[in-house]
Amino acid sequence: MDVKKAITINHPPEVIYSYWRNFENLPSFMNHLEAVQVTGDRRSHWKTKAPAGTTVEWDAEITQDEPNQLIAWRSLEGADVENSGTVRFTPAPGGRGTEVHVDLHYDAPGGPVGALIAKLFGEEPAQQVSDDLRVFKQIIETGEVVHSDASIHRRPHPARPPEAQARG
Repeated sequence: MDVKKAITINHPPEVIYSYWRNFENLPSFMNHLEAVQVTGDRRSHWKTKAPAGTTVEWDAEITQDEPNQLIAWRSLEGADVENSGTVRFTPAPGGRGTEVHVDLHYDAPGGPVGALIAKLFGEEPAQQVSDDLRVFKQIIETGEVVHSDASIHRRPHPARPPEAQARG
């Protein structure tokens, strides 16, 4: 399965890249992520929440690292969920900050049936990535996360400005 999402953040690429590149920061804005432990210069161990109160874990390695521009990774052999992807940090047009582009590929445990079950448990990856990027934007731009209680979901979602809600 592939997920491609992007968001524009009103800060320069070096600020955004630096925060993201410290992988131990990622659980601060990725709701499904329990922990990331850096285990070497280009390696890390990941633990995420999964449907029905379970967790999945894997080791990953950075395959490409271009400061302030790109981070690419892949999971290592034996991962609970095989995954790979890139995060690109590009200057937004008109000096309006940085576009953050996330391209994620993963093999859902249990294949299409596992993906459907995850979606039923509210763990649909495309929505998770969108939510995570909105939280990341709020942390970088304001230093905090603004939550909305007007959600039918069990956990508050990051608030979105009205014009973003209209676009979906």
